[in-house]
Amino acid sequence: MKFGVIGAGRIGKIHAANIASRADSSVALIADADASAAQALAAATGAKVADIAAIMSSKEVEAVAICAPTDMHVELIEEAAKAKKAIFCEKPIDLDAARARKCVDVVKANGATLMLGFNRRFDPNFASLQARAAAGAVGNVELVSIASRDPSPPPISYIARSGGLFRDMMIHDFDMARFLLGEEPVSVSAMGAALVDEAIGEAGDVDTAVVILQTKSGKVAQISNSRRAAYGYDQRVEVHGSKGMIRADNLYETTVEFAGAHGYTRDKALNFFLERYASAYRIELDAFVNAVKAGRAPKPDGEDGLRANILADAANLSWREKRRVDLA
Repeated sequence: MKFGVIGAGRIGKIHAANIASRADSSVALIADADASAAQALAAATGAKVADIAAIMSSKEVEAVAICAPTDMHVELIEEAAKAKKAIFCEKPIDLDAARARKCVDVVKANGATLMLGFNRRFDPNFASLQARAAAGAVGNVELVSIASRDPSPPPISYIARSGGLFRDMMIHDFDMARFLLGEEPVSVSAMGAALVDEAIGEAGDVDTAVVILQTKSGKVAQISNSRRAAYGYDQRVEVHGSKGMIRADNLYETTVEFAGAHGYTRDKALNFFLERYASAYRIELDAFVNAVKAGRAPKPDGEDGLRANILADAANLSWREKRRVDLA
């Protein structure tokens, strides 16, 4: 399967390398507004540099990997769908759920294949936890707890273009909550503040937030996000149920632990998402290629992306208006 990769930044490099590493796939064309970045990635993967139009019109390219900035996703998805390409796109579909809904409709109308890059579903630890919970290990699921905290905040220039914490950072956790609850949330309550960097607040966003989701049957998911964690990249999930609890902890720099008179100490958690989720990125790309080659619809799909968008919009509204938002 030959790919056109749009976006040669850090996530584009990850996906292009994973494509090139497979015996049954390759990177044919790469497009990026930064010509030097495109050329460097093309050289590393044996691809050629092209513009977006050339990727969409190429008869050689069977699939596109959209790794461009978020505000470009929706138009690129629609272009690729109309060009009859299989589409792998980084999250989210768009910064607005209504616009994302129209995009999903375009994908369906063209019979296109779309997979969203919610890579955390493919993390071996989280995937094992979900499979065990779904098989009844904890009985009836009652409470899901998700902690997702970055080691430090991104540049303000990124904040301004990202759509905000709920739509950019927490959207991964909204998808994970749906993945683990097994039911759709019907209400959202959010609280947040700018406690890490005043400039984030001045930009109209928050860097510290908690969201509570509840399903029709009463199941609850609680999500906490922060743009600061002095101890590394904090990624933990817990599912509690009628028979017990199952938990996936952080990954650490090493498994070495020291025990002394003052207690136990261990190394910090991995410090960056590219390290923490290296295997998840590889496994999700494998899932996409295997599904397309087998003629199966990959998951998570456009509908999953839309539902995460809806939850993000509801959380943003809840925070701004200081109220619970019920989802129609």
